[in-house]
Order: sequence, then structure tokens, then C-alpha cells
Amino acid sequence: MKYIFFFLSLFLHHAAYAQQQTLSAKNNKAERLQIARSMENSLQKELLVQWYPRSLDTVYGGFTSSYTYNFKPAPNQDKMIVTQARHTWVNAKAAELYPAVVHYKTGAKHGFLFLKDVMWDKSYGGFYTLVDQKGKVKHNGFAAKEAYGNAFGIYALAAYYKASGDTVALHLAKQAFAWLEKHSHDPVYKGYFQHMQRDGTPVKRNADITSTSDLGYKDQNSAIHLLEAFTELYLVWPDPLLRERLNEMLLLIRDTITSPKGSLTLFFQPDWTPVSFSDSAKVTILKHRYLDHVSFGHDVETAWLMLEASHILGLENDSITLLKAKLMVDHALRNGWDSAVGGFYDEGYYFKGDDKITIIKDSKNWWAQAEGMNTLLFMADLFPNDPLHYFEKFRQLWNYTQTYLIDHEFGDWYEGGLDKQPELKKSLKGHIWKATYHHFRSLSNCISALRKE
Repeated sequence: MKYIFFFLSLFLHHAAYAQQQTLSAKNNKAERLQIARSMENSLQKELLVQWYPRSLDTVYGGFTSSYTYNFKPAPNQDKMIVTQARHTWVNAKAAELYPAVVHYKTGAKHGFLFLKDVMWDKSYGGFYTLVDQKGKVKHNGFAAKEAYGNAFGIYALAAYYKASGDTVALHLAKQAFAWLEKHSHDPVYKGYFQHMQRDGTPVKRNADITSTSDLGYKDQNSAIHLLEAFTELYLVWPDPLLRERLNEMLLLIRDTITSPKGSLTLFFQPDWTPVSFSDSAKVTILKHRYLDHVSFGHDVETAWLMLEASHILGLENDSITLLKAKLMVDHALRNGWDSAVGGFYDEGYYFKGDDKITIIKDSKNWWAQAEGMNTLLFMADLFPNDPLHYFEKFRQLWNYTQTYLIDHEFGDWYEGGLDKQPELKKSLKGHIWKATYHHFRSLSNCISALRKE
């Protein structure tokens, strides 16, 4: 959230805006500090203390992935590069945020060693996607490696290097970037191939791949997290080629992956032709909903990631990115927001002939609400008097989170809001797709922004 003031400089030449901003800041100061206190209390006592150092696997290395609703180890303890990297990243960031808590430094190093010694392929390079609890590689059909997972490996290594100064970590991050450059980067159409065989050969779609599979497609999710990873790495290694790729990803996401309406297209052919089923019958559309829908959570998350990348690149007066990010947030609020109790719905769809979006999945997953809080507060500080009332939405979403998402008895967050899915009260607190990264980042960013003068 330190990037707020960079983007505010785009507007401060308007005297009326500056006056409105000052009034808004004065009126909200006491409330902002109160929310910051409640968020930090939750961050420390309901999230971090539940996971660390409990989740450090001192027998096989890395982090224990799966926990029951009351934090007992669950049966399936496979370890995925995404989860392991995210735990490492959180510990590295927590070590900077709370330097007196020694086990965050220990946890960050513990995670780094697992990434280096187990998840990294010593023969072909690149991070494996999945290993079992003991560290034995589990091959996932054709795609032993993915750009998405390698992005999070880079993300964690850069953060650990920043927190520790360990040059071995920076060296491995450079190797991972070079491996993606050699095998995953598309020199013709730009961007990155998501799925790769163990030796780095990109997977191509063929007749044997089912229509509902994403195998062989390029996609928005790996793109936005490559953007995120390159941003983190550029902070500690301002390499010219890395800068070029970071800028490339920013422009691709902003100008190609994001639709004119303000939502992300999810999947693409290698030449960036969108994968769409909008001309098909409704039953076919719903059958392929994973590949083709509006994901409000990804939209609000990406808005913030683009602005962060633009700032780190030093793109002064980047009004194009700012306006596209605002369009994305506004679209999500107008079309995917529950105005009654708050929260972003999971999925929507523009059926053919309809100007209005249809909500096709009204559950509210935890990570979308976390990313939503971060982005809404960011927008509230950029546009304090916007008609969509970002700060009010932020406040409502924090209240929603405390009521329906945070488990005040056993700690951490439920997978989805209990207003829509009460059965999730006893679902897993942790698994390979659910760790601490989204809500740690959101809460820590919001706390910092709320406390700024």
C-alpha cells in the first residue's frame, strides 16, 4: 500500500480533489485506526499464530499442507510448489513485519531450503509442480511443471532474499527466471506457456485433450502471478531483461487479457485468441464454465497487481493502467457485489443477447474477499469521493469477513463465506490450494494503509 502516494500524484494538481481528500482523511482517521487495530489482532492471533511454527514439517522438510477445521493434520499431505512457496513468502514478509518473532525467520529459511533441495529439478531445472509428503516427485500427466508454480517459486525466493540477504536464494531466483525464459516464454506471441513437460517442452493441445481441460492453453491466472513474481524480483534485481518481461506482462494483461467491459478473459490459444463458448447453448457454456466465466475475485486482485507493477517499473503518470484498474474494480462492484451483506460472488457470465451479467455461482471464496479488501481500500484512498463509495464497500467487506469468513474459535478463515456455504464451517483449513498468502497480504497491506497519515 506504499504505492498509493505514487498514483495520487496523478491527481493532486486538481485543487478540488486535494481538498476533498483532506476532508475525507480527517473524517475517517479514527475509524481507520480502529479497523487497523482489529485487523492486526486478527492477523497475529487468528492467522499467523495458528499456522507458524506449527506447519513446519521438521521430518521431511517444507510445510505441512493439509489441516482439518480444528487444525489437526489431515490425511493427504502432498506438497505443491505453489503452497510451499506461498508459506515461504509469508514467513519472509512476517519476519520483516515482526522481526522480534524468531520463528518467522526460521520458517522462511526452512521453506527456502525445501524449494532449493526438493522442489527444484537438479537435472532439467525448473520447479516441480507436486511432490508427496516425503518429497518424491508426483508427475501430473504431461505437465510436470507449470509457469504458475515457477512464478510462485520466484516470488518466494525474491522475498526471502530481501528478508535474509541470502545470495543463494537470489541466484536460484535468477535461475528460475532464466529457465522460464528458455522454455516457457513465447518469443512470437509473447507471454508464457503454462504447461510444460519435465524437460521444459511446452505442452500442445491435441485431439486427445478434452474440451473442458485447460491443458495447452495460455491463461490469465499464470499471467497475473508471473507479473506479481517479476515485480517482487525486480525490487531486488533490476535486470534489463526482467524489466522487459515485467513490462510485457503488464501490457498483455492490461490491453489483451482484460476485456473492454473490465473483466479478465480466462483462457487463450497460444496466439491470444480467447477461448469462449458464448455462442454455444447454455448447457455447453455451463459445462465449460471453468474455462469461460467472469471471475470477480481475479479482476479485483489483478487491478492492484497492475498498479503495483506500474509503480515498480517507475511508469510515472501511467493513467492508462490506473483507469483500466478502476474499470475492473467498478465492473466487479456493479456486477458481482452482494449489496445486502457484502462480498464478491465467485462467477458471472454474459449470456448471448444479454447486456446484464448473470451470476452463475453466488458463493464467496475466501481469497477473493481478501484481495477485494486490499484493492477496495487502495481505490478508496485514490478516489475518496467516488460515487461507488469504495471505503464504505471496504468497511462492509471487513465486517462480512469477520462475520462469515474468520473462524474465531479455531483460527484462520473458512474456504468460503458461511452465509452461502454453512457446511464449510468444518471444511479443511489448509490444503495444497489454501494457505496463508492471500489473507496475510491483504491484512498486512490494509493495516499499513490505514495507519498512514
